[in-house]
Amino acid sequence: MWKEVRDREAGKLRPYSFANRIRSNRVSSLQLSNHKEIISSHSGAINTLQLDLTEGRYLLSGAADGSAAVYDVECATDYEGGHFIAKHKCIQFVDRQHEHGHQYSVSSAIWYPVDTGLFITGSFDKHINVWDTNNIQVVANFKMPGKVYRTAMSSIATSHMLIAAGTEDVQVRLCDISSGAFTHTLSGHREWSASSEWVLVTGGCDGAIRFWDIRRAGCFLVLDQTQTQLGRRPPLNDQPSMKGSISKSSLPGQSSFTRNKTLHRKTANGALSKQLPALCKFPGQFKGSSRQRIHPGMLSNHDRATAHYGAVTGLKVTEDGTYLLSAGSDSRLRLWDIESGRNTLVNYETTRLQTRKAIQLAVTQDSDTVFVPCMTSVKAFNVWSGQTSLTFRGHYEYVNCCSFNSQEQELYTGGNDRQILVWSPQKLLISEADEANREEHMLTSDQDNWSD
Repeated sequence: MWKEVRDREAGKLRPYSFANRIRSNRVSSLQLSNHKEIISSHSGAINTLQLDLTEGRYLLSGAADGSAAVYDVECATDYEGGHFIAKHKCIQFVDRQHEHGHQYSVSSAIWYPVDTGLFITGSFDKHINVWDTNNIQVVANFKMPGKVYRTAMSSIATSHMLIAAGTEDVQVRLCDISSGAFTHTLSGHREWSASSEWVLVTGGCDGAIRFWDIRRAGCFLVLDQTQTQLGRRPPLNDQPSMKGSISKSSLPGQSSFTRNKTLHRKTANGALSKQLPALCKFPGQFKGSSRQRIHPGMLSNHDRATAHYGAVTGLKVTEDGTYLLSAGSDSRLRLWDIESGRNTLVNYETTRLQTRKAIQLAVTQDSDTVFVPCMTSVKAFNVWSGQTSLTFRGHYEYVNCCSFNSQEQELYTGGNDRQILVWSPQKLLISEADEANREEHMLTSDQDNWSD
């Protein structure tokens, strides 16, 4: 690190490059935090985690016991070990004892994108609740036709307040907070993620990933793992002519999404995934037949295109909005070029992924590292080479979700062991005795040694 500091002082390194190198060094030194601990208030498996999109300070969690909690990851509620270990207890908590609390597992908990005053929870009790964070009261409620597996909102939307909800009836419903009603339904899949204000990305049990424009009927793109390209496209900064090509690409609204991602880099959490039921019950297949259901939004052979040999269990858009990461029950990770819709053929090292439950991925701010829950551990992969850079082991049971704090370069993970672990760059802890000895030595060294 000191080399970078000297290069920056000498003017050999630009400020942006210097900041990127410092962040990369901190990410590469992540380990189980020795100075910060989150005290979980849940008595069930942690299903979902999300850091707020405005301040990057409040961590929202949802659990299988029907509870949701908010933690302040900046200001500790208590200290231990001579004031060196910060304890973070929940500052807001709601469970099934609440008048409007969920009675079954909370499968999804997300922040309102532009304000920490609201958060949204979805549950297996077939309800979506919009909560006032300050007084923990429900300000809007949506009754769904089946279990809610995942909810999500666009982090860059300026013209709508839509919640997309994936339910067990194989449809994605759009709920309008402002009117309290459903706007319309997208038939086909059970996962949802946001890639722009108008474009949705879904992944389902049939192994397909589809792109939708909510302003028109049907999906307009299906990813096919056999359609490939080698390598990474040059950055947009190196391609001045790319701007025009993006605006004319097959992704409506993609150019505005890329432009706004820079303005909202704190709010860019990319894609979200939703929990899937047991794989023995595939809604995307005909009963008693191995034939896949023909998608109502497309009437071509592309309906049979698949992104994975199995269910899609996780989706994540990179911070610059140009690539999509997907995980499947085939224990494969794939990187997709959003503009071309092609598989980039990055060969991620072999790993085991959960097959009966969706996983929540996280990426760093520079989009160079992706964190993937792999059974009882979390692995950090280089996005472009596919090599494993770090492996985090600390949970006693399967890990379900992770969330990355781009301001502090911290990683938060939740699993079936009901724990929320903090992974941060190592911090040197100095005991009170060592600090006292150090101060005494400094005072002694400053004394005059003059003789009479």
